[in-house]
Amino acid sequence: MYKLEIIIREEKLAEVTEALSSAGYPALTVYPVEGRGHQKGLTEQFRGQVYEIPFLPKVKIEVLIRDQDREKVIAAVSEVARTGEIGDGKVFVYPVADVIRIRTGEAGECAI
Repeated sequence: MYKLEIIIREEKLAEVTEALSSAGYPALTVYPVEGRGHQKGLTEQFRGQVYEIPFLPKVKIEVLIRDQDREKVIAAVSEVARTGEIGDGKVFVYPVADVIRIRTGEAGECAI
């Protein structure tokens, strides 16, 4: 099993959620987050004043997936989240040793 941490633009949340659901993973956790990449934030000018925005709003999605679906899910998420502009986000992939469903005690992939 793998845990995907997907950080994307806020406006892409519905599309990524739909892609995950279509791939068989409707269960996920979503967090509002702020961050920056190599662009180090944003500089805006408004009424003659320059404003530095050090961190940009993003959305972080966490989802557990089966080993055999790893490449398919990453490709689907990347395709719908991509705009081609700086700040599209990242997908972090972590191996998961085990998962236990608290309600039933089920463990492993059947608990996803």
